[in-house]
This record gives sequence, C-alpha cells and structure tokens, in this order.
Amino acid sequence: MNDTILFSQSGSIGTLTFNRPDVYNAMNIELIHAMRDVTAEIVASKTLRAVILKGAGKAFLAGGDVGLFYKQRESMGNVKPLGDALHAGIKNIRNMPFPVIAQIHGACAGAGLSVAMAADFAIAADGAQFNTAYTKIGLSPDGGSTFFLPRYVGMKRAIELTMLAELFDAKAAAAMGIINRAVPADQLEQEVAALAERLSNGATQAFARAKKLINQSFVTPIDKQLDDEIAYFAECAMTNDFKEGVTAFVEKRKPRFEGK
Repeated sequence: MNDTILFSQSGSIGTLTFNRPDVYNAMNIELIHAMRDVTAEIVASKTLRAVILKGAGKAFLAGGDVGLFYKQRESMGNVKPLGDALHAGIKNIRNMPFPVIAQIHGACAGAGLSVAMAADFAIAADGAQFNTAYTKIGLSPDGGSTFFLPRYVGMKRAIELTMLAELFDAKAAAAMGIINRAVPADQLEQEVAALAERLSNGATQAFARAKKLINQSFVTPIDKQLDDEIAYFAECAMTNDFKEGVTAFVEKRKPRFEGK
C-alpha cells in the first residue's frame, strides 16, 4: 500500500481520499493500483454503510497524469494492464453494496469525471470545473466515461462533451444530470457529511438490491428485470430492516435501521 490513497472510517461511514495534491490528484501508476486495491477492500467490508470519495488539496481528481503520459509516449501501446487496474477500481466503486458519494471541488476531469460518475451521488462545490479532457491530448475515453455519459446526458450531448472537451461548471453538470447538485464551496463538506449520515442510517439491504437492479436495467430484458425485482423484494422482506420499517410505520415513528 502507498499514500496516494488514504482511507479512514468513522462509525459506518468511510472516506477515501485521493492524495496527490501537488498535481491535483492526477492518476499515476501508484494511485491507480491503490484505488483498485483499496476499493476492493471496501467492497468486502461488513461494517461500512456509506462511503465518501474526495480529493486532497485544491482538486477532486484531475484525470490521468499527463506528465507520465509524456514520458511514456513511445510505449503507450502497452497501457492495457494499467487500464485494467483503473477499470477494476471503477467497477468496485459502482458495485459497492452501499451508497457512494463523490465530494467534488476544483478540477474533475478525464478519469476523475469517470470516478465521479461511478459514484451513486455527486455533490460539487459551485466553483468546481469539469472536462472530459481525453480528446484534447488525442485519446479516446476510458474509465467508463462512454458508459456513464450517454446514460446521464443522452447520446448527442455525450458526443459533444467528449469531442469538444470544453470546460463546464458545477451548475451545468447539475443541469445535465452528471451531478446531483452544486452547493456553495464553504458548505460542501457539511452537505456531504449530512447525506452520508442519512444514508448510513438507511435501509442498507434495500439500498444494495436497488443499486443492483438499477445497474442492470439498461441491459436486462423486462421479463428478467421484473423477476429480479420480485426476488430482491422477497429477500428484503426477510430482513430485520423490513420488520423495523413496517413496525415504525405502524407505530408512527422514525425507523431505526441497522442494515441487517
């Protein structure tokens, strides 16, 4: 393990911090491998119920390390193993069995945008700046950008954002559905912490199954989707969270979910 990724846990809430602040958390080999490995450990956690993704310093995540690309420009054809590691981390984030919140400030570009889109929730400071970035240096996207963008913004807008690679701000990102909302910079941490607390106290078993269903919905025939919905519904109905939920409803009180 290295210090390009930091992870801490307070109660049932985890915080993963990208930690290369001197280069706006640009992804190098060490950070990509650390993201893959740390997210794999998070997926397997039995005590987490929500995770926050954030960046150290002045940015969330400025994409790939272009300085590294320059040094390896004659051998970039061998990039697949590194891309596989990046994609393993992206898939881990998308498949975490609890809500994931991206806390975005400063630059969010390239693979950093992919990380933000892989999260379940994304809240950005109103001064955050977004860019798909890849085509500006002659690359096609990776990190799941071409998977997430069309689903969030539609085909035409996804092509525009990718090919023109123009900056857009947090307000525009919210309007397009790339993030949930933009908030004043001095309220970002408080807003994310409040959302993480709310989610960590929610019906974790239901969240996990709902996330699976939504993840598969674009590629699953309706008959299979409906079968899976009732199967997961039945599984949820066997949990303590369900018993607590209906009891609290009848007793006209707030439920105390434990994620079990």
